[in-house]
Order: sequence, then structure tokens, then C-alpha cells
Amino acid sequence: MMSKRQLQGFTLVEMIVVIVITGIIGGMVAMFLRAPVQGYVDSARRAGLTDIADTATRRISRDLHLALPNSVRVTGACGAAACFVEFIPTIGGGRYRADTDTTDDVCPGGNTNDDILSFDDPDTCFEVIGAIPPGVVAGDQIVVYNLGISDPVKGTNAYDGNTTTAHNRRAVSAVGAHSISITSANALPFDSCVREGGIILGGCRFQVVQTPVTYAFNPVARTLSRWQGYAIQSGQPTTLPAAGSASILATNVTACTFTYDAVSQRSGLVTMHLTISDHGEDVTLYSATHVNNVP
Repeated sequence: MMSKRQLQGFTLVEMIVVIVITGIIGGMVAMFLRAPVQGYVDSARRAGLTDIADTATRRISRDLHLALPNSVRVTGACGAAACFVEFIPTIGGGRYRADTDTTDDVCPGGNTNDDILSFDDPDTCFEVIGAIPPGVVAGDQIVVYNLGISDPVKGTNAYDGNTTTAHNRRAVSAVGAHSISITSANALPFDSCVREGGIILGGCRFQVVQTPVTYAFNPVARTLSRWQGYAIQSGQPTTLPAAGSASILATNVTACTFTYDAVSQRSGLVTMHLTISDHGEDVTLYSATHVNNVP
């Protein structure tokens, strides 16, 4: 006959010993895994902060490449304090007729010389050499020979320009097939043509603009915002102007610095330091953008 074997389970003491040993092993495994997991989380956070800062600097740089020559200006203490950079983006440009026109008259008046953009008297129409800049419509504004210099008589600062004083910005009233009509109560101050011995060698440029753009750092809200849609004004705004709209470009911004240097008569350099922080992590990016200052 087969002997019967008595079946027995685990005792309470054995179960406790197993639980204790399992806990010890789990704790040791967790100690070894904690550093790699934390490193991955920190790396992902830094990558996210870097991506935000990189996207912001690239957007600003892309906008600055369209800036009207000599229209960049910076104000504010910057660093950890409020800071603002403003410029007037161009939406197009072209060349105006500056010599005698012997072809068909494209401006109203019946005189071929009406096609020339005059700088001696108020002019309300000029012929565009080549194609009309795409997208230009009535309500836009043209700027000729912007040097960023304010003067009450003959200013070359587009921020000061309007239709009632002798400055270099004029409102577009109509766009023809080969001409642009402008509202002008005074003559434009300076011709942008390059001449030698009465011969035009180049230049004769005009730019088409609409409204300015400001990038503003708010140290209280820790945001970097883009302002647009407000009217051009002489003083640089440090609060969102009336009729303007703002969109947040980056959050958790703890420091921001804008600087502008006129490297030469033909170019300028805009530099920016942007610091973004999160959970004790700081990421600082430096960006430098060359802007064309040839009027």
C-alpha cells in the first residue's frame, strides 16, 4: 500500500520572510533605476525648454529679416526687467521711375513727366519699374530712403512720417497696373537713387509697409509676446497700444535681453539672450540676426 503524505502550506513566518526579502530586492532595484529614470525626465524637460527657446528665437529672427531698413529700435532695462524690440516689417518693395518717361502715361494728368516720383513738389503718383509689388493695396504705406533720423523739416524716420509733414512715409491711395498713387501734402524729403554725373547707377527704391511689430518680455508674467496690428507712432510703446493684438510666444521666461547695433551704414545686428526655466532647470539661448539697412 502507498503511504499517505500529509500536505502542508506556508507558515506565517515564512510568508513574512519572503515579503521582507522581496521588499529588500525591490528597494535595491529601485535605487539602481532611479538615476536613469530621473536623468531621462530631466533630459526631456531640458529638450522641451530648448525647443521653446529655439522656436521663439527663430520666429523673431525670421521677422527681423523683413524689417524696414533702420527701423529696429530697442527699449527697456532688459535682463530680468521688461524689454522691447520694435521694427516695421516690409511686405514688398520696388523701384520708382526717376528719369524722363517717354512711354505711355501711366499716371493721371496726361503728362509723361507725371510718371516720375518728384522730390521737389508734393507728388501723388509714380510709375513702378517692373512688376507692382504683390499684395500691395490701398491703405498700405510706402517709405522712401529711411535712415531712422528724425527732423521736423526733412525727416528720414518712418516712425515720424505721415501725410501732412515733410517725412518719408506716405499712404497708398490706389494701385494701378504699373503705378502707385499716394496721399501727399508735402514733397518726399530725399531721393534714394544713386547718381554719378547725372546718370542713375542704381537705387531708386521704395518699400511697402503696413503696421509695426513688437516683441515684449514681461518679467512679472514671465512671458515673451508678439504685438501687432497697431498704428505706427513716434515713441516706442512699452504697453500694448490701442487696436493692437498680442500672442504669447513663450512662457516661463525668466530673463530676456535685446540689443541692436548699427554695424555699418549698410547693416545692423540684433542680438538676443533668452532664458527659460522650469523645475529648477534653466536653458539660455543666444541668437544674432543681421538686418539690412540699405535704404
